[in-house]
Amino acid sequence: MDASLVPADTSEDVRRRGAELPRQVAVLPVGSFEQHGPYLPLATDTLVACAVAREIAAAYPVHLLPPVAIGCSHEHADWPGTVSISSVTLHAVVGDIASSLRRSGVEALVVVNGHGGNYVLGNVVQESSARGERMALFPAAEDWEAARQRAGVATSLLSDMHAGEIETSILLHAHPESVRPGYETADFVADDRRHLLSLGMSAYTDSGVIGRPSLGSAEKGKELLASLADSFGTYFSFLTADPTADPAAGKRPGRP
Repeated sequence: MDASLVPADTSEDVRRRGAELPRQVAVLPVGSFEQHGPYLPLATDTLVACAVAREIAAAYPVHLLPPVAIGCSHEHADWPGTVSISSVTLHAVVGDIASSLRRSGVEALVVVNGHGGNYVLGNVVQESSARGERMALFPAAEDWEAARQRAGVATSLLSDMHAGEIETSILLHAHPESVRPGYETADFVADDRRHLLSLGMSAYTDSGVIGRPSLGSAEKGKELLASLADSFGTYFSFLTADPTADPAAGKRPGRP
């Protein structure tokens, strides 16, 4: 694994960073190992999740974790190299990580998801929150839409489904060495994908691409990450809020 994806913190770094916070927040990138066409690596979603998490860690005092690099990519199984784990396994892994963090004094966890097929992560957060544990899933669709607009990404989130403008842009910025030639001529759009879960990706694309990677650029990638870091601010606020110190701190985000 790329050494830049593994945080170099010591225990003292973690203790010192959280000393001034009512609750310390850990950030866990979760990606996948699946086909991304002929020009992006199998690890694309993990690289994207790590890039987002690193941007967050540069702006907020969070405990950055190494990534979960294999997720639920069953819809991509027709392409060589794709590897998946079950949703039950991913649920258990994230739950175990959150429990372990709490035992070591880190009470809140943000799961930074880089793969749309990791649907179960939403359930993990729902269930944990219902138990009174501090957990969030990031980015939400609204965060991606704000980032898309700020960066000048032309493709809609519906059309930019896989290996398209957003993912290509982030990798051109964060890992340009991983982007191979060919994205400039690989555009393919398939907006009606209503049977994706039943038929898989191969029913909609021969190349594995659904989106417009030709529009990607490093500049857009930089702005996408900057916007997501800004959006993270509300997540950090409600996860670290101390309701005993401020009666307003326990209110839900977006409510007066």
